[in-house]
Parts: sequence; structure tokens; C-alpha cells
Amino acid sequence: MRADAEWGSVPGLVRAAAERYADVEAVVEGRTRITYAELGARVDRAAAACLATGLGPGDRVAVWAPNTLDWIVSALGAVSAGGVLVPLNTRFKGTEAADVLRRSGARLLFVTGTFLGTSYVASLRRAAGEGPGDGPLPGLPALEHVVVLAEDAPADFLTWKDFLASGEGRDPAEVRHRAAAVDGTHPSDIIFTSGTTGSPKGAVITHAQTLKAYDIWGELAGLARGDRYLIVNPFFHTFGYKAGVLACLMRGATMIPQPVFNVSTVLANIAAERVSVLPGPPTLLQSLLDHPARDAHDLSALRLVVTGAAVVPLRLVERLRTELGIGTVLTAYGLSEAGGVVTMCRRGDDPAVIASTSGRAIPGTEVRVVDAQGRALGPGAPGEVLVRGFNVMTGYYEDEAATAEVLSADGWLRTGDVGVLDPAGNLRITDRLKDMFIVGGFNAYPAEIEQLLGLHPDVADVAVIGVPDARLGEVGRAYVVRRPGALVTADDLIAWSRREMANYKVPRTVEFVAQLPRNASGKVVKGALRERVTG
Repeated sequence: MRADAEWGSVPGLVRAAAERYADVEAVVEGRTRITYAELGARVDRAAAACLATGLGPGDRVAVWAPNTLDWIVSALGAVSAGGVLVPLNTRFKGTEAADVLRRSGARLLFVTGTFLGTSYVASLRRAAGEGPGDGPLPGLPALEHVVVLAEDAPADFLTWKDFLASGEGRDPAEVRHRAAAVDGTHPSDIIFTSGTTGSPKGAVITHAQTLKAYDIWGELAGLARGDRYLIVNPFFHTFGYKAGVLACLMRGATMIPQPVFNVSTVLANIAAERVSVLPGPPTLLQSLLDHPARDAHDLSALRLVVTGAAVVPLRLVERLRTELGIGTVLTAYGLSEAGGVVTMCRRGDDPAVIASTSGRAIPGTEVRVVDAQGRALGPGAPGEVLVRGFNVMTGYYEDEAATAEVLSADGWLRTGDVGVLDPAGNLRITDRLKDMFIVGGFNAYPAEIEQLLGLHPDVADVAVIGVPDARLGEVGRAYVVRRPGALVTADDLIAWSRREMANYKVPRTVEFVAQLPRNASGKVVKGALRERVTG
């Protein structure tokens, strides 16, 4: 495998990209445009500064910031210094961020200043300003240094400029030696699960796993040198960092990071930067297609879209092909515990396969669908999806009990997702096991009901949950976002549903909302919807 032989580690990939694609534009951020050679030099400088802080091999380094050039440089610099990257969800509150910092034992933190009107530094101070430690945040005694990715910082924190300056006396040979000491067996990152329910857990992935998975991803997607890649998927998620930053480094594509999902900005960036590649969750693509100003922008450079992270509406793929003329539209499925990628469609697949499945297992990976007793099921039968292969995490960070719950002795990972395989091995994800509810003895899968409701011409977005019912135990409740100008009522939708789906699947109540609560990965936070029911 090229990834193992040629790069060896993420630091090896950074150095190889800086040499091979030296004059290729690497990152565009506003008026800032840097080549791969310049990116490599910036990463080396950040790695030197990490060494100056005393960062040792295997030490955890957290980044709590939106998609920016500084995120890329700080993260790759930390990993090049032998650190293990811990990306923090930008939607976290201070208490949630402090919890992950505490559990990961992070020694160094890179944090944005103010983002979306919130001071992340102040938020952390409130959550971890008191405690037994004597560092910048006493409530986090393992955390020795906090670097604010801004021009100003509190007295006991470092600014980004001062942090970089601290490494200027380091011998470049020392930096290269530290980077070269990192090998494929070492952990490259700890990705904490999105936490839509329960407490996030940290999936530990190695350098070799990461490189192999995203070399395959880039090959299957057809990512190429000179592609211009708009990265809206957040860097704290594998879809943003690995299928984005690392895949671009592998192929010599240009990264255009976008810090906030805003459809108008996406349209403007695609037109101004001649964006050719736009991976993203279905909600992003749906919003782009439905934007009233879409036709005012030149989107003709777009050639590749890869989507996942949620159930893909059946008609979305065809709309991307026909309305935007995008040549390659692929669907994929992954989860943090399997390095972010498990199955993927192939270029040349029938449009019906791409629209209705997440493709087949990537090379080196097995996928199985099993019943509640763990027995393998044949094509067409729904059950829990299991995964085995090179990409499966080594375990949850310092959590043997949680690891044992999902990872069998012979290497099968329980995903908690419900899926169906077709005779060709294409996987269709139908739901999360924990989201399923039982209506009068029948298993109801919200994602299946959501797909059906999504076919109604007046429905722009929809989420379904189970709610208590005295007679049937549970019934469905639909939260619906109407299309602009639509006047459809709850009674209309329920009547339509009775014509289109089995009675036990029909939502008994419909509530219209302006938008659904989603995390930064595009997934609906169903816990927030359930809280509306329980009050």
C-alpha cells in the first residue's frame, strides 16, 4: 500500500507533500494564499514551538477552533512533534470541552479567540478556572500550555505569534528527528464521538490506519492534483480533517477552509475560487440546491461531491447530477470508531446504487449484518452493522469497559447502526439501534420514515422520534421544516403518510419547526427533540 511505504506517518505525509507539490497552492484563506512548500515550512515552525513547550512523544494536544489555516498548521505541527491530536467540537460549551481535555490528559491546547460571538477562553475559564493545578487552567492540572489563535491572550496564556516565536531557537534537525521518530503504529489522533447521546468517548486511531484509509478514500473519490476543495465539514470531525486536510495533502489539492456553514458563503466560494470538490452532509447539499440565489453563481467547476453522515434522500443524488451537472456524486458511510470510512460507492456505479446505498466495503474491510443474537443475516434483512478491518480503532482511550462493549475478541466492531446489504454487498443504513421505537409490537426505524416523508414536495427537512403512547407503547412524532412558501398542515402530512407507508410507521403528530437541531457534523441531535417532549 502506497500510504504505508511512502509516507509512514502523518509527519512523513506533510514533508512529502511539501516536496512533491512545492509550488501548488495548498491553502486559500481570504487574501492569504500559500503553497505546499510554504505550508510545510509553517508546520515545521509550529512543530519547533511544540518542542519548546516540552511536548513529548505521545503527549495529547487539543485544538478547539473552527476551520482555519491556523487550525491546519497547529494540528499538523503538533503531530509532527510526536503529539497525539485531540480535536474538540466547536459546538461544545466550556464544561464539555473541559471534560474532554481532562479525560484525554491534554498537555497543550490551541484555542480560538472569539467565534460566533462566544469567547472560548472565557468559557474555559468558567469551567476550569479553579482546581488543584497551578497551570493556566487550575481545573485541568495536566494542561501546561494554552495557545490562543489570536493576537491577544490573557497573561497566563500564549498568543499564536508568541508561541511560534518560542520555537525559533530550535535546531531544524531536532524537528526533523522528532518527526522521523513517529511511525505507523503510533496513535495519530483521538477522535471523540459526536456525543448526540451520552458522554463522548475517544476513538484511538494510528498513523498507518489513517493514511491507508484516506489514500483509499482519495483513490475511490478520484481526488486529483489541482482540485480545489471547499472544506465546510468541521476539522474536528474525520470528514473534515482526514477526508479534507489529509486527503488534500496526499493528492496535491488546494484546501479552502470555511469556518461556518453558511449557504450564501458556500455559493460565493464555489464561484470565486472555482471549487471543484465539495464533500458534505446531505443538509448542506440540500440547502445549496434550494437556495434562491443559486442560479446567480457560477457553479460549473464543481465535479465531485461525496456525501454521508446521515441518511441521504433518494432524490438528492439525481438533483445534484441534473440541476448542477456534477459528474461524480458518491455516497459513503463511516464512523469515528472505524477511522471515519467503512463503505463507499465507486465511480461508475449505477445512479440508483449511489442514491439508495452507501456503497461497498473499502478494500481491507469486511462488513456484516447480524441479528440480536449475533448471527449473520442474508441480503435484504435488516440488522446491526458490524465492521472488521485495518481501519477499526485500537480502542476507546483509557476506557476498557466501553471498548469491550463494542469490540469483539476477533476484531468485529459493533457500530450500533441498523443496515441492510444487497446481493452485491452495497450497504444501506436504515437507522441507529438506539433510535428505533416499537409501535404495537412493530419495529419502527425513524430514518426509514424520514426518507418517506422527505418525498413530500412541501417537506424541506424532517426528523422523527418515538414518543410514549398509552395504547401502542410508542408512536412516531415528526418534526418538519416546510419548504419556503409551503402551507402543508399536520393533518395533510398525516393523511399523506397513511397513503404512502404502513400504518405503524405513520407519525401520529407533526410539529413544524424553523430548523432542526444539528451538531456541526450535520447529524440531527435527537436528544434535543426528545427534551421537547419530556420538557
